[in-house]
Parts: sequence; C-alpha cells; structure tokens
Amino acid sequence: MTKIDTKAILMGLVFGLMWASAFSSARVIVQYAPPLYALAIRFLLSGLLGVFVARALGQSWNLTRRQWVATIVFGVTQNALYLGLNFVAMQTIEASLAAIIASTMPLLVALASWAVFGERIRPLGVIGLLAGVLGVALIMGARLQDSVDLYGLILCVIGVASLTIATLSVRGASSGGNFLMIVGLQMLIGSAVLWVPAVLFETFVVTWTWQLGVAFTYTVMIPGLAATVIWFYLVDRIGATPAAVFHFLTPFFGVTIAALLLGESLGSMDIVGVLIITVGILAVQLSKQKR
Repeated sequence: MTKIDTKAILMGLVFGLMWASAFSSARVIVQYAPPLYALAIRFLLSGLLGVFVARALGQSWNLTRRQWVATIVFGVTQNALYLGLNFVAMQTIEASLAAIIASTMPLLVALASWAVFGERIRPLGVIGLLAGVLGVALIMGARLQDSVDLYGLILCVIGVASLTIATLSVRGASSGGNFLMIVGLQMLIGSAVLWVPAVLFETFVVTWTWQLGVAFTYTVMIPGLAATVIWFYLVDRIGATPAAVFHFLTPFFGVTIAALLLGESLGSMDIVGVLIITVGILAVQLSKQKR
C-alpha cells in the first residue's frame, strides 16, 4: 500500500496559505507606499531577523560554495525579480490575478527539471500536473473575462519565470543545512538588489495608515520569513517538482483571501478549480513515493 507523506502535505498546505496571503497584503502595501522601496525594506528587516535567529540557534554563515551560488541566485530571482515585478504589477492588477499567474510555476519547474536535470516524472505525476494546469485554467478563464492591464500582466509572467529559476536553485541551497541562515542571507541579497531600481525610479512618498502598518508587519513575518523557511524544508524533503505543485493552491487561497479582505470576486469556477487542483497535488505526491 502506498504511504502518503502527510507531514509534507501539511507543510505544503501551510506554505500555500501563507504564500497566497502575501498577494493581498502586497496589494494593500502598494496603495500606500512605493512598491520597490517597500519590498527592499521588507527584505532588509526579514533578512536581519532571520540571520539573528539563525546565529542564536548556532547556525553558521560560512556556507559552501554551492550554497552561496544557490543563495545568491535565489535572492535575485525570487526576491528581487519575481516579487519586485509582482509588487509593481499589483499597482494596476488585482491580487487574485497575480496569484493565479504565479500558480503556473509548477508546470515550468517540472519541464525544467526534465529538460535540465533529467528528472523523470511518472505517468501519475504527469496526470497530477495536468490536473493542476486544468484547475488553474478554469479559474483563469473565469477571472479574465474583465479587462486586464497588459503591462501588469506581462510583469507577472516574467516574474513567474524568475520564480521557476528560484525554485530550482533551492536544490543547491538546501543541501548542507543552515536553512534559516540561508533564508536570511537570500533576503538580504534581494534587498540589496531592489534598492538600486527603487532609488533610480521611485520617489519615497508614503501615506502612513494603520492598514499599511498591519499589512507590512504581516508581510515581513509570515510570507516573508515563515513561509520561506517552510519552503526550503519542503523542497529539501520531497524535491522541487512535487513541492512546486503546492503553488497550484495559490489561485484558490489567493482569490479567497482577496475576496474576504479586499472585496474581490469569488465565483463558482474558483471552487471547481481548487477541487481539481487538490486531486493534482495528491497525484503528484503519490507518484513520488517509492514502490
């Protein structure tokens, strides 16, 4: 009888909820503050906190060469490019649409893992990935009936490609331990990169409100730090391709949270889509188990 890794599934669900919630908090932040400045400050605070806690736990910042390379790539591609582009995009598009676009990443990860690393995917895993794509397509079709800002959409598409590279880079960063230290360092790297376009292209004008304070604090602590730590452990436990499938939950969680907090719409196709996505996640998980 096939044994399901329930701990990995639980970690993936928690990560998916945390990750998807960041789209709504980011949508709030960019209404009151310049997106790149806000993101650079967020990663600076999250990174310093992560490094401090890691040192307190006895972790070292003397990483291996492979870990340093992977950490730099991850910091640039996920934090600076993916999240930077999404923060800018959410000035003109809804949080729910940004979440849906981001959830297409698992298919790109699976394709790259096969093409670059020669990773084999069993037929059940392929079916699971296709189910995820179908679920996302149903949600996307329902959400794209209204007019969409093309510039914001393009930024999100480029961002999800960067997220794919970031996910694959975790392969090198997660080997050798020092998880929390690596998380903190890659955030500091992302912050350093983001300061450049922020200073060049933005004016630091902030409308100080309690909504901005709550959204920013939440983004630093939960999606920023906690979700990233869980993600590193998850990829290390089950691999990049099955871990990436949990991003298929981003459309439903993202749309639901945006509907509850921001008043964005939630339709019947969102419900149907997430049911299909759930089946896809289980299929990929089962395909990775040893026979």
